[in-house]
Amino acid sequence: MKASDVFGDDLVATLPPVTTIGVDIGSRQAKAALIGGGSVHTAITASGVDSQETADRLVNRLLRQAGIERNNLGFVIGTGYGRIALSYDDVPTTIVTEISCHAMGAHALNRGTRTIIDIGGQDAKAIRVDPENGRVIEFIMNDKCAAGTGRFLERIAELLGYTLEELGERSLESDKKIDISSQCVVFAESEVISLKAKGEKPQDIAAAIHLASARRVRNLVNRLGLDPEIVFCGGVSNNLGMKQALESLVGHPFTTPKLDMVYAGAVGAAVLAQRHYEAGHA
Repeated sequence: MKASDVFGDDLVATLPPVTTIGVDIGSRQAKAALIGGGSVHTAITASGVDSQETADRLVNRLLRQAGIERNNLGFVIGTGYGRIALSYDDVPTTIVTEISCHAMGAHALNRGTRTIIDIGGQDAKAIRVDPENGRVIEFIMNDKCAAGTGRFLERIAELLGYTLEELGERSLESDKKIDISSQCVVFAESEVISLKAKGEKPQDIAAAIHLASARRVRNLVNRLGLDPEIVFCGGVSNNLGMKQALESLVGHPFTTPKLDMVYAGAVGAAVLAQRHYEAGHA
């Protein structure tokens, strides 16, 4: 994609003429973004046991997509769950927290962003962003309980006989409201099993799970302070059931940028890599 189509001409005008890559290694998926030559390229794969090997595959794939030689790569930034394992001897590299990278990525993809809801494989975050520069103002993270995260939804999908991709879509077919009261993953799973035994339809249970999970995330946002406009990113952002449940609870629609927001962290890392390169060559 053309960088101007993804970011807008005003941001593109501030980027130096260098190729950079951001690598976001999550607990379930690894994403990467390349900015260079007036274009943006993205790649995604399952996170492997070896974070460096996973990153290497993504970097090589992006360089092939862009038709760029490795010696023309100016800077790499790693972020996410596996960022501390990333290192390259032939390319300047550093690591940046996923909070900062998601904030910059959301800002780059939607310049008016003020609030981010980020739900990944193992945690959920609410982040307030300065719309002028994409810097983090404040954030709250829920990493003590897996309820509502990608790993939890994957387990629920298995219990209901759906794929993870089907779970959100099927929840939108629900025509009956069911209440899931448990706030604990273990007990919520038990409730799902009990509801199945009572003959409740799987799409109704799926809708109830999404609503219960969305309530937990809404509580994070309420503690932080809701400040539209809002973007939804992370691995769960493509779950339509979660998106609808969250929008109904927070009372505001989410802005949908032109690039899939699963890449927000990687894009933010690539933009920050541009800034690091520029600072080193000023």
